[in-house]
Amino acid sequence: MAKTAVVILNWNGKDFLQKFLPSVIQYSLGYADIIVADNASTDGSVDFLRNSFPEVSIIRNQVNGGFAKGYNDALVEVDAEYFILLNSDIKVSENWIQPIISLMENDPQIAACQPLIRSFHHPEKFEYAGAAGGFIDAFGYPFCRGRIFQHLEDDHGQYDDPIEVFWATGACMFVRADIFREFGGFDADFFAHMEEIDFCWRVKHAGYKIMVCPESKVFHVGGGTLPKRSSFKTYLNMRNNIALLYKNLPSDKLLKVFIIRLILDGVAAFKFLVDGGFADFWAVVRAHMSFYRNFNKHRKKRHNIIHHKVSQIYLGNIVVDHFLKRKNKYTDLHPNKFSR
Repeated sequence: MAKTAVVILNWNGKDFLQKFLPSVIQYSLGYADIIVADNASTDGSVDFLRNSFPEVSIIRNQVNGGFAKGYNDALVEVDAEYFILLNSDIKVSENWIQPIISLMENDPQIAACQPLIRSFHHPEKFEYAGAAGGFIDAFGYPFCRGRIFQHLEDDHGQYDDPIEVFWATGACMFVRADIFREFGGFDADFFAHMEEIDFCWRVKHAGYKIMVCPESKVFHVGGGTLPKRSSFKTYLNMRNNIALLYKNLPSDKLLKVFIIRLILDGVAAFKFLVDGGFADFWAVVRAHMSFYRNFNKHRKKRHNIIHHKVSQIYLGNIVVDHFLKRKNKYTDLHPNKFSR
């Protein structure tokens, strides 16, 4: 059994593989096996890999089940102590694996960890999907050290300390294989978006920690599979975020949070409509309809989780803090407002 396996999930990403796989090979061989899990691509990715990168192993999923099911299906076939789930649109750098594996080896309570994520196109800036570690507020809105909503900070070394966070990005997640399997991997019904937050929340209920290790740095393009302005992405984010909250919130918080979220989601839908984004407005409506239509399924999943108080939840409202109080940086948020 290999100690570490880098597993890149690919769907019609031949161009990304051609551009970024060489850096993965250069800085990973000798430290980890490299595997591409192909999600039923139709762009010739598999033949390209076989011809251009024979040192890379290939797993072929029979269907495109999105990020969640795609990884669940592929990782069944991977024998390693640590999985590194890596997006195909990421350029890694020297020494990106060793610091995180060392951190996790020294603390068995760390279930998952991410590196510092910078933008590939603007390397001085943090990247949206993870930045310097993920958090969530009391009403389910995710944000990061280095990124609150669309505001991205420049990296001046202000977040170079390894700390416990709430979630690690699925764009580059190091996770213990035994814990991934114990908790059933990702929720396949999510398809894509928020599944890593749901997974991290579930393992935190069991007392494990999620970390960021900024000594490791990678550079992410972002929006590689779904464009950033996509009504389908809006739908997935809204639908999955509601399911995430329902599954993981303790009973004493559930009703209050859902009432406030209904109001806030209504405001968001109305703003989409006023701005001419009817597709995004309809995506919000469809997201809520999907949740209620599948309520019994969500309820069964909730009953399978033993809910405990977890750390690193921001107890304020990041929407109010950012859009009304103009708090644009993680350092603008009061540290005493995070659950311990």
